Amino acid sequence: MAEMALISSHAPWTPLPRLVDWQDVGDGSIFNQAREGDTPEAVWQSTERIREQYRKSIEYVLETLVSFVKTYGDDKLVLLVVGDHQPASFVSHDSASHDVPVHLIARDPEVIKAIDGWQWTPGLIPDAQAPVWRMDELRDRLIRAYSALPTL
Repeated sequence: MAEMALISSHAPWTPLPRLVDWQDVGDGSIFNQAREGDTPEAVWQSTERIREQYRKSIEYVLETLVSFVKTYGDDKLVLLVVGDHQPASFVSHDSASHDVPVHLIARDPEVIKAIDGWQWTPGLIPDAQAPVWRMDELRDRLIRAYSALPTL
């Protein structure tokens, strides 16, 4: 099990790391220099540029996840992708809540079957009627769902 915090989705959202080959990541120091984009001072002069840079940061996170799955994914890989929080209202607009999406990604159908009754939406965009739980409730649900499964 590993936890990877992809913090590029946090302000100032620029300059963003560029994708590098997984074998080149090493201790992570490559990201001290492998960044692309305008300075925060340049981006933060315009709300539209800030929003665009935020979008690019989310795109980077998704590209990183896809790259990880393509590089290291096998039949036993399970990803639980959890959003952190919504960006400031001037980015997300005032209607955004503090709810974040959670995605469970697995090739093994038994992993998905264990949460069948949760009413989660297939795909990236949750249904408006999808359930919303606090993180401690999600944790407890996951523990119950997977404690009952035989070793895969």
